[in-house]
Amino acid sequence: QVQLVESGGGLVQAGASLTLSCAASGGTGSLGAMGWFRQVPENEREFVAACSASGRSTYYGDSAKGRFTISRDNAKSTMTLEIHTLKPDNAAIYYCTARPAVSIAPTPRSWEYHYWGRGTQVTVTS
Repeated sequence: QVQLVESGGGLVQAGASLTLSCAASGGTGSLGAMGWFRQVPENEREFVAACSASGRSTYYGDSAKGRFTISRDNAKSTMTLEIHTLKPDNAAIYYCTARPAVSIAPTPRSWEYHYWGRGTQVTVTS
C-alpha cells in the first residue's frame, strides 16, 4: 500500500525559493513516473511537473517552465520540487502523485496517476 506525503510548504515571501518534498512509503520500488500537481480553490487541478521512473526525463507544465525543477531520489524514495523566485500566483496546494511501476513515462494527465498525497499548502506573500 503506497503512501505519499508532501512536506515543505508554508508561508513564503515572493521572490524566495522553496523546496517541496514527497516521501513515498509502503510500496516504494514499485513506482513509475512521479509528478506534482497544484490546485487553488474553485480551480481544476493543474499539472506542474513530472519525471520518469528513473528521474532522467522531466516534463514541465507551461506555468512551471523556467523556475521549477523536479527531481527524485529513488534510493531515498523521495521526490522534490524546487520553486525559485516564487510569485503570488504560485500559491496553491501542491500534490505529489505517482504512477504504477510499469508506467514509467511522465504525463500531464492527472487521471494517469494512481497514487496521491494529501497536499501541502504554499502561500506566497507579496
